[in-house]
Amino acid sequence: MPTLIRMLYKVLFDAVYHFTLDDGWAMASHVALSTLLAVFPFLIFATTLAGFLGAEQFAETAVHLIFDTWPEAIAEPLAAQVQQVLTIPRGGLLTVSVLAAFYFASNGVEALRVSLNRAYRVTEMRYWYHTRLTSLGYVLAASVIFAAVSTVLVAVPVALGIIGERLPWLTEILTTVSDWSVYFTVLILIFGLFIVHLFLPAGHRRLMDVVPGIILTLVAWLVGGIVFAFYLSKFANYTATYAGLASVMIVLVFLYMVGVIFMIGAEFNAALMKYRVRYTLTHGGPFSPDRRIRRQASKPDQGSDI
Repeated sequence: MPTLIRMLYKVLFDAVYHFTLDDGWAMASHVALSTLLAVFPFLIFATTLAGFLGAEQFAETAVHLIFDTWPEAIAEPLAAQVQQVLTIPRGGLLTVSVLAAFYFASNGVEALRVSLNRAYRVTEMRYWYHTRLTSLGYVLAASVIFAAVSTVLVAVPVALGIIGERLPWLTEILTTVSDWSVYFTVLILIFGLFIVHLFLPAGHRRLMDVVPGIILTLVAWLVGGIVFAFYLSKFANYTATYAGLASVMIVLVFLYMVGVIFMIGAEFNAALMKYRVRYTLTHGGPFSPDRRIRRQASKPDQGSDI
């Protein structure tokens, strides 16, 4: 056990050291600002696409899917503004403003790609147009998924209501099922983290290579969100400093914290892979801090025959 703790300490130290050495704090601010600037264009494009596909309830559902996992004090001001923007009538799908929103939304994906390349310590070898088209593909795929989910979230309560009228003894179970939207949002978040870590940055990673960092990210996001919400309610007074921009600054600081945690999760995966490769090259076997101890303990005493 001490050996495992020592190895975990080395991995964490390597992750944080490389994060600091490779301008991780500056990259986290880049991710935070790019994400904030990409939210509105993404939702504008996704709402237009959803309307084209027949998902008329997309605006309200999308706000819940994105902001339900945020602390209420942070999400409420931005969610209200987003919903107000999404209710403004717009032209068809292939208009200049919607296509521009589509392009600008991909800037958030590009920021994630650059930060993950640094965190995973890989060099981007793909051409710029390849990476940009890939980012646009992620935006399009996310829009289609959100449109499908919004349709499901509208249809499911209606279906559950009909079932409840026919089978009243299922009322309690159906009430529990009807509150599944938050859990569904968390599942989408986890699925998105796996896709982003596996396929967005350059290089190749296995599924088990990214699991530790994703778990660390989710736990740190949960703790960080609770601590930040408590800080806002007890100590912070952004209005005195930023006046009318207080809501925007709160969201930006929160996204900065999220960006730091996101990159640390990727750095943790990269450090684990580095130590795994180093151990394999040194000991000729899979990475396990206690393996050498177990192997030495199983050897017979070479001096017993003397």
